[in-house]
Amino acid sequence: MDQRELLTLEHYLKEYGQQAEIFAGQMELIENGRMEALAAIEALQGINDAADGTVLLQIGAGASVRVKVLEPDTILLNIGSDVIVERTNKDAVEFLKDRVMEMEASEKKVAEALNRLRSQMNEIAKRIEQGYQQTVQSERVAQPAALGEQDE
Repeated sequence: MDQRELLTLEHYLKEYGQQAEIFAGQMELIENGRMEALAAIEALQGINDAADGTVLLQIGAGASVRVKVLEPDTILLNIGSDVIVERTNKDAVEFLKDRVMEMEASEKKVAEALNRLRSQMNEIAKRIEQGYQQTVQSERVAQPAALGEQDE
């Protein structure tokens, strides 16, 4: 294996590493969206279970307020592209459950792609290591021969 091939393999390894970071970022975004949807499902179910319609509303920075939900069965739901529709609580929960399933499927596909990429990275790393070992061995073989020529 020559030096140019080693450099090419190192370049591919670097590119694959960057792609792996992108896939890992996508998985994190999907997981965050999934967790948010699950929290929304839990909150919607909690609204239905609240006897007097009073629930805790988190307003950020660890602060919450008690609020009375006036219409617990009317949910405004962002279905994408900033399109908001009105749904019943039950329909909103079902929509969110479907969204969670879609995110889980997407997360699985991204994880599979990431695993394939990591496998390819391992193969390239092995080839690079073999190339370096061959280079070191050739240098060891060449050095005694050169030393022998100097003695004569």
